Amino acid sequence: MKTTKTEEIPPLKEGLLDAYKSEEEIKKTFLDPESLSKSALERLPQPTGWRLLVLPWAGPQKTKGGIILSDKSHEMIQITTVVGYVLKMGNLCYKDEKRFPSGAWCKEKQWVMFGRYAGSRFRIEGGEVRILNDDDIIGTIGDPRDIEHTY
Repeated sequence: MKTTKTEEIPPLKEGLLDAYKSEEEIKKTFLDPESLSKSALERLPQPTGWRLLVLPWAGPQKTKGGIILSDKSHEMIQITTVVGYVLKMGNLCYKDEKRFPSGAWCKEKQWVMFGRYAGSRFRIEGGEVRILNDDDIIGTIGDPRDIEHTY
């Protein structure tokens, strides 16, 4: 059977996953903050008060041993991760001088660490985000790949 039409299959829209770029397509996945379009950020909810909007790290596409991880594995990594990228901050984050005498613990566009089950999780197109309280942040980190993750 021959077909005379040749049509390109449109690329799958992954929402926030489009912000992930790979250094080596199969080996690693990391967030490139410059990839988040302004409209994608504007569509995300603005956290209120002392809350932060965090994008959990989704992990690598392939294990060190060469096993390619399934979509379900990536979902589990996002649920159980303790590292995320701060997308937005509420207007009262770290403003309480009694609780934060030395100033803010983190800022927007920074990788942070938090408790495994901290915050409110909700799904959006292409992934999951969390809203955390400002005091749920337990540390900052330069590269999420520096932490051993469970997967």
